[in-house]
Amino acid sequence: MAVLTNGTWVLIADGEKALFLTNRLDAQSPDLEVVGKQTQENPSDIAQSANRPGRMPDSGPGQRSAMDDTDWHELAKDRFAADLSDMLYKRAHAGAFSRIVLVAPPGVLGELRQHLHKEVQERVVGEIAKDLTNHPLDKVEKMLKSELDPML
Repeated sequence: MAVLTNGTWVLIADGEKALFLTNRLDAQSPDLEVVGKQTQENPSDIAQSANRPGRMPDSGPGQRSAMDDTDWHELAKDRFAADLSDMLYKRAHAGAFSRIVLVAPPGVLGELRQHLHKEVQERVVGEIAKDLTNHPLDKVEKMLKSELDPML
């Protein structure tokens, strides 16, 4: 069975923005229409860090080692994935979609998967581990068609 049927939603996300799309045609001729956008301001880790990493004493006299600092940029990406999963749950619960394809870089896709509610998991019909957020819709349509329905 084709994955990109009429009415199938496609979520294209990275750690800072997401596009919610719906397929208006069929798997042979996908025609994606934007039904929603979500963005998050996420400056680089350096811009978000207050100080340089802390240091702690080592066992030798006068020796100190640097401690790992929190990567605020990555934490914000993870929170964004969790927020997206909450939005998907609310929209699925409201009956906005019955089928969805998730498209995101591998790390974001993994984080998103961890937070998906069962009601959304049951509606996922495909996943693509790629960053397509900055691609034009016509290229996204071709890529989705070739990735999801290679026999068409």
